[in-house]
Amino acid sequence: MLNPIEGEIFYIDKPLKWTSFEVVKKVRARLRKRLDIKSLRVGHAGTLDPLATGVLTICTGRATKRIEELQAGVKEYIAHLRLGETTPSFDLETQVDATYPWQHITREQVEKVLKEQFTGTIEQVPPAFSACKIDGKPAYKLARKGKDVEIRAKTLVIDEIELLECGLPQEPSLVIRVVCSKGTYIRALARDIGEALDSGAHLTALRRTRIGDIRVEDCLSVDSLLDRLETEEMVSPDRAEQERLEREREKNRAMARARKAQKQAEQRARTPRQSQL
Repeated sequence: MLNPIEGEIFYIDKPLKWTSFEVVKKVRARLRKRLDIKSLRVGHAGTLDPLATGVLTICTGRATKRIEELQAGVKEYIAHLRLGETTPSFDLETQVDATYPWQHITREQVEKVLKEQFTGTIEQVPPAFSACKIDGKPAYKLARKGKDVEIRAKTLVIDEIELLECGLPQEPSLVIRVVCSKGTYIRALARDIGEALDSGAHLTALRRTRIGDIRVEDCLSVDSLLDRLETEEMVSPDRAEQERLEREREKNRAMARARKAQKQAEQRARTPRQSQL
């Protein structure tokens, strides 16, 4: 039985071109209608760009308090890169703005650069087209207006980076697997890899395959989750509130018992023993 008000955590395989917030809105709307309530907290842990797919964590009710904890999990991605071209957003959201030679790059160079420059603790400047705040405003809103955006570098950890496929020398394409810490922008990683190879690069596809112990194979599609929320039995808002109040009462009773036990212990400590009289 689901208890969305007390809190549920769902794992979604986010579809291509959906924003993370669009998934949240769909889930919230279905739950509000099913429970016949006007408001319900629903949030996501770890944004995925619209052009990315894969594991997206959705929290409801009081489980939204765990979002920061859930975001901290190690993440794994499969990223497709195209060498020799850059875009302002570092992915396909914007058009190619510059081209560079790539014929000099070999598979051996790629593997060497990944191992020596992109493994362990690194510094990364997030993309201008990101949700990083500049004077309280998301950077992407400023970037889309053509304004210059300056973002400070952040310290990240790349636990693993592996070259899965290499189209060189015929095609300037790479597929890499990345295991990394919270806050890593794979688009920015593509940019930096291109620069390290004396060329340019941008992301052409991205799939988040794992967050912590949750793999994409464990996830539901959006439609499957919405169907589940329509048919599975749920704890009603009234019952959820009754259970919450009972937990509060039990918590208060436990605290009262603990205070009483502490006072008794202090009293015994102050009372002289018979043998000492």
